[in-house]
Amino acid sequence: MSLSRRLAVYLVLLHLLFGSVAFVLLWRQRVWLLAVEAVSAVSLLAGFGLLRRLQRDLAPLEEAPRLLAEGELTTRFRPVGQPEVDRLVELYNRMADALREERTRNREQQSLLARILDASPSGVVILDFEGRISYSNPAAARLVGAAAPGSGDALLGLRPGELQSPLAGPLAAVMPGEVAVVALSGARRVRLQRGSFLDRGFTRGFVLLEELTEELRQSEKAAYEKLVRMMSHEVGNTVGAGRSLLESCLAYAKALPASDRGTFAEALGVVISRLGQLQEFTSGFAEVVRLPRPRLADCDLGVVVQVVATLLRPSAAAASIDLRVEREEPAPPPVLADRTLIEQALVNVGKNAVEAAGAGGCVVLRLGGRGGRATIEVEDTGPGIPPEVAAQLFTPFFSTKEKGQGLGLTLVQEVLRQHGCEFALDGPPGGPTRFRIVFPPAR
Repeated sequence: MSLSRRLAVYLVLLHLLFGSVAFVLLWRQRVWLLAVEAVSAVSLLAGFGLLRRLQRDLAPLEEAPRLLAEGELTTRFRPVGQPEVDRLVELYNRMADALREERTRNREQQSLLARILDASPSGVVILDFEGRISYSNPAAARLVGAAAPGSGDALLGLRPGELQSPLAGPLAAVMPGEVAVVALSGARRVRLQRGSFLDRGFTRGFVLLEELTEELRQSEKAAYEKLVRMMSHEVGNTVGAGRSLLESCLAYAKALPASDRGTFAEALGVVISRLGQLQEFTSGFAEVVRLPRPRLADCDLGVVVQVVATLLRPSAAAASIDLRVEREEPAPPPVLADRTLIEQALVNVGKNAVEAAGAGGCVVLRLGGRGGRATIEVEDTGPGIPPEVAAQLFTPFFSTKEKGQGLGLTLVQEVLRQHGCEFALDGPPGGPTRFRIVFPPAR
């Protein structure tokens, strides 16, 4: 029952009680009884009048809770002439203005934040109280590989470990306050940072994802280029001068006794040969630094693949490896590329595949066109790539070969990136291992 109704009932009961007492006390004195009853009736009417006026004055304040509950903050109440009520009306109006301004400011800030997150190259994943993904921006979906660019809805409602992505395990494993760098296929590196925030007094988590591939590549490239230049300069000067001196010393072999002449010449020959090998070894590093800019022209990838297969067949046949060339449908579209550099990169990849396949294995050079873009795959039946090795692939100077320089994949990476190609090297335990190259469409 509302306050006005309770007051009305109170007035009626009070005047009924007053009238009943007056009737009992004054029923023999009719004149006084009528006078008292008249006063009681006037009092009752006056009470109802005051109650009605109070109802009218309080009507705006009775509407206030409903307006606040509905979020209607544009309505204003006018003063009613009652100082007490007018103060409440003024307080409500000021409160509604403040709430409206705060709501507008929050909406504008949320809109700005949403635009920033949508445009941000860094991925943002926010978890709910149960550890499920409640928000992810387009960059997060792109990095995770769970949706097409521009959409993060495919991740919603999933736990990080439930994602169909190589990042699922690292996302689930990274702890609050930790930072982890995850190596993915195709020389990609993603930095994960886990944090937390308070929501209504409870802790929620978020993860920031940042693509570090290009940044790390440029940093690594600058470092090894400086190292290789300095090493090539010093080794070249030393080797050149040393070989010249040693070759001059060979002329003195005739002055030695016949018994010592052969040993002397043999020793100098070995040292000169080793110096030549050292110079050749250093030149291998310098090749990556001196890699020329690609001269783009129309390039027939079918011819390129056949040339690479021809170059690889002798080593494949020596190891009893079946080397095949396959063409998929549809045929690859035309591409613009530097044929010499692409052949050089594919030969490097093919040599690795032949070595990994082992005796009796198989290497396939596969050419096709998917989604309107030319693709080349080099697949071998080797044992795959161990996880500890996969994390180091494309890192300069890293090699699993006993005499490897660790620059083969680095050179391949530089060539493909200069051509704008997408590439990935995947080798699950047990194989097969695939190096896939996707060429950009010809403009």
